Amino acid sequence: MQAAVLRGTQNGYDLVLKQSASFEQVMVDLKDLLENLKADPQALEASKVSLDVLTEDRILTADERTQIEQLVGNYSRFEIHKITANVMTVADAIQLRERENVHLLSKVIRNGQEVSMQGDVLFLGTIHEGGKLRTTGNIFSMGNVAGILQAGYPDDESKLIMGNLQTAQQIRIAEQFDIIEPDQLTDSGQTIAYVNDLHVLSYGHLDNLKKINPKLYNRIGGI
Repeated sequence: MQAAVLRGTQNGYDLVLKQSASFEQVMVDLKDLLENLKADPQALEASKVSLDVLTEDRILTADERTQIEQLVGNYSRFEIHKITANVMTVADAIQLRERENVHLLSKVIRNGQEVSMQGDVLFLGTIHEGGKLRTTGNIFSMGNVAGILQAGYPDDESKLIMGNLQTAQQIRIAEQFDIIEPDQLTDSGQTIAYVNDLHVLSYGHLDNLKKINPKLYNRIGGI
């Protein structure tokens, strides 16, 4: 399996770096890919190619980002537009908290316990099955959730729940709810739960936040 894969999109080109491969293998395959494209100028439609680099669930270090940028920079035909991962780092979350009035909650919520809050919540703790966190605002979850998350309590359908929701028991926004089935959410990174225009609880990806909720996207500066 190639560790660096180029794919065309409606907006240009995505360069996918496979998280299952070592970083060393990623760099080897990326160089081979760029060399092959350099040798075949007809391989891509555009003469100047802007790349959106996707690292899946891999969080690159500053040094790794620099290595990728320097390698791509050796090929004048290519430039990096942005480098993104499917996951939010703790640093990203803390920065979000600093930008906004977001309440930090780091505790264990056990079976039968319910924690109620006001406003947006950045959750870094653990919710056991049967435990519940509810708030009037949005929930940004970076903890371990096997229980219930409820945003927009009691009836604000404009709120969101963001995070790794795969293991959650139930997701609620306002009065809409969904019992999470095994393998229902296959993205281990950043899922967004929201209520769509038909008042149905739906799921999207962090990359689609601007489309799902432009107001929140602009308020937090775009993650």
